[in-house]
Amino acid sequence: MRFFKKLKYVFLLALICFAFHLSQAQVSPTPPMGWNSYNCFGSAVHEDEVKANADYLAKNLKQFGWQYIVIDFLWSYDNPPGSNLGNMLQKNLEDGSYIPWLAMDKWGRLLPQPNKFPSAFTGKGFKPLGDYIHTQGLKFGIHVMRGIPRQAVWAKSPVLGSSNITADMVADTTSICTWVNHMYGLNMSKPGAQEYLNSLLVLYASWGVDYIKVDDITHPYSPAEIEGYRKAIANCGRAIVLSLSPGETPISQSEHVSRNANLWRIAEDFWDNWQELLKMFEYAKTWQGLGGPDKWPDCDMMQIGKLSKRGPVGYERYSKFSDDELYTHMNFWCLYRSPLMLGGNLPENREIDQKLVSNDEVIAVNQQGRSPRQLYKREGSMVWVSQVQNSKDFYVGLFNIRDSVHDVSINFAALNLKEK
Repeated sequence: MRFFKKLKYVFLLALICFAFHLSQAQVSPTPPMGWNSYNCFGSAVHEDEVKANADYLAKNLKQFGWQYIVIDFLWSYDNPPGSNLGNMLQKNLEDGSYIPWLAMDKWGRLLPQPNKFPSAFTGKGFKPLGDYIHTQGLKFGIHVMRGIPRQAVWAKSPVLGSSNITADMVADTTSICTWVNHMYGLNMSKPGAQEYLNSLLVLYASWGVDYIKVDDITHPYSPAEIEGYRKAIANCGRAIVLSLSPGETPISQSEHVSRNANLWRIAEDFWDNWQELLKMFEYAKTWQGLGGPDKWPDCDMMQIGKLSKRGPVGYERYSKFSDDELYTHMNFWCLYRSPLMLGGNLPENREIDQKLVSNDEVIAVNQQGRSPRQLYKREGSMVWVSQVQNSKDFYVGLFNIRDSVHDVSINFAALNLKEK
């Protein structure tokens, strides 16, 4: 009898483990769709602006499949009034501490800056804001920088879940980001490094985070830390999408990145520039055939709507793309099955912006296509296709890639379309 009871418990444990791994495997069966704060607010987004975009998305876009609200870039930094970018920490000459001090708990884990996110006062973190977003039927995401805060290393913050290990013992102080000086890398071979990442993901899970975008991790490529984040997600008890940034992710790492992340950038930051859009076709061709459920090559956020209200690039403006270029932008991201993260301030959307992002037939190409690939490129014209699922039909995109208007004429019989 005792033997059968043991078998019962083993079987139950196996079922629990299988269910957890199944939920992880299904975290992004189609390319994620949502809004990200970076292109319109840089590091200076405030809670009321996040809520306003969540309200707009829930009311106007959720029915078309848009669901993520992602807070990007330096939410623990207290941007001074009028500032567009928070990228400098300085040593206090008297005691060696860092200024301005980032919001951080005793375990060396960064917290939302309450001056930007008032609901985070008294140590509540992003839980209240995450709850607000979830009540709208949406999902909640945050941006994080790779590694461990330099101020935690200075403070010798204890690592939660370890025994007598402090931040200075797991940091790699030679591993630094060249454009934001808040963090050191982690030496994943050191005891306590994985425990630190585990503690981060447990915290994020307690806030209700559904998506994390880890920055400064793919260029240069940091395989040990990428694996560390994947292990921490598996350990935290919540299904969380793992997005890696920025690009250009090395194509030589395609197998590793597709095993460990759900989406990864294939290019550096993309902005509303026609030449950058043309270049994205080349990046995409390099990665064609390597995407699919839970592994999506990412063309970056979408330059649609009102941009750079407080940085980070250029003056406040609506996208500099012409209407024709906007159609090319939206259609290609959808045909290629890139993740779709809107970068403009949604409440200021124009008619053209709303029209682009609420076309259910075009969005279906992104969510339901299969095996996107380039078939043809010649004389200023290009053709991309993907296959309609459970069908012998194809989605076909014809693109003018000249710098001027011209007719795109294609002999479809010559394309020799075949099911893949």
